[in-house]
Amino acid sequence: MGTAPSDEADDFSELDHALQCAFELAERAPADAELQIAGLVHDIGHRFGGDDQHGRLGAEYLRPVLGDRVAGLVEAHVPAKRYLVVFDPDYALSEVSRMTLAVQGGPMSSGEIAAFRAGPHWEAALTLRRADDATKTPGRDVPGLDHWLPLLRHLAGAG
Repeated sequence: MGTAPSDEADDFSELDHALQCAFELAERAPADAELQIAGLVHDIGHRFGGDDQHGRLGAEYLRPVLGDRVAGLVEAHVPAKRYLVVFDPDYALSEVSRMTLAVQGGPMSSGEIAAFRAGPHWEAALTLRRADDATKTPGRDVPGLDHWLPLLRHLAGAG
């Protein structure tokens, strides 16, 4: 999947991050398969554009394959960061995340906050965002891609 921007070791790949994120979400929300898969694929949009558009581009790519909810969560994980910097004083960003926040629009305005909260996936998107931020640990032992393939296939058949 390529190399993700990271404050960590150079050998930490986007796939490593995706697997960690999916596993983290399996622990936080074990009954929410769509959220777990959104964690696995949330950064796929980096293949199609820059940091400012990767959520939207990933959602466009994923919607016909994995359905509206997974796509909506992928799209909302970037605005969720912008939301959290406004509402959570303990929300800490890495140096890279602070830089990407600027190109992603910075902290949300009050109008953007209302629009974000009106979306159907905003609360789950916050869970995804927190898992995204917590899963950048080189060498963390998590299940590999083979673990997620049956669930991916199932959702793709339903999407």
